[in-house]
Amino acid sequence: MGQALPKPALRPFLPSDVATLAEIFQASIEELAADDYSEGQREAWAAQAEEESFAQRLAEGLTLIATMDGSPVGFISLKGADHIELLYVHPAVAGQGVGSMLYEALEKLAGARGAERLTADVSDNAEPFFRQRGFQAQRRNTVPLDDEWLANTTMEKRFASKEDGKVSS
Repeated sequence: MGQALPKPALRPFLPSDVATLAEIFQASIEELAADDYSEGQREAWAAQAEEESFAQRLAEGLTLIATMDGSPVGFISLKGADHIELLYVHPAVAGQGVGSMLYEALEKLAGARGAERLTADVSDNAEPFFRQRGFQAQRRNTVPLDDEWLANTTMEKRFASKEDGKVSS
């Protein structure tokens, strides 16, 4: 019988996490986005993890960390009341439910804070993940990074209002 995988846990972001989260960010882009973005595009994107500005992005929002055996393996960050700024999972744990766990926790927190929707500017490789969770494409974007242009899609998920009597999922 195979060995059980460690169960992921959640915790809040700590300033000491910045270097590890930058590594997860860069590894995720390099490995998981390789089919959708050129090498130059991935390099320009991964360069956005410059430590000081990356630390500020993580600290400005509500950032949750997924850990396995105490080590960070993914993170999600909410900017303002309703915009998913960052969602990255280390390639070694991709497809093991880490991203889903992070997203579900953030959706609950956003809803508890009164958000009526969530938005995200989603990379081409992440679009199926968001569609499976009820997000719909709103518009296509072209983002300049250094000498490269990256495409992404702004997606939105509206929560059912309490008057509708429906529960969002």
